[in-house]
Amino acid sequence: MRWIWIDAFTHFESKKRARAVKNVTLAEEHLHDHFPGYPVLPPSLMIEGMAQTAGILVGEACDFREKVILAKIRKAEFSDYCVPGDQVAYDAQVEIIEEAAATIQGTVYRNDREIGKISLMFSHADQASKDLNLPEHNFVFNDQFMSLLDNYRIHAGGK
Repeated sequence: MRWIWIDAFTHFESKKRARAVKNVTLAEEHLHDHFPGYPVLPPSLMIEGMAQTAGILVGEACDFREKVILAKIRKAEFSDYCVPGDQVAYDAQVEIIEEAAATIQGTVYRNDREIGKISLMFSHADQASKDLNLPEHNFVFNDQFMSLLDNYRIHAGGK
């Protein structure tokens, strides 16, 4: 099973910017493990939500021909957690996309209030690591991830 930390895209501008949201619910068992009696979505999972948002943005820029993997968290600063009932928004903006890598600057919002800044680097695994013997198929962008982008395009009028 693969964890998906975003529920939907609300904006997607190819090679430039993507915004995705996640609704935090009390039904998510992992929220109860960090601080007993105080369920939270911790920053580590918000970093992963941003990485998924940004990874799809980077992958789409090369028509999903590359296996895009998170290579480095350059910066991650948070001022607060998210709790059940909150909506988290991940706003990812392309800084650089090159043949072998990409850099993304991101902002995390809780209920439309900024609570985090993230800078991520991605590697195009097929270009950067030819001798790793990775599988031929693109294991990064599975049907679950692709359906998020497809749903956005359907609801955005085919954009």
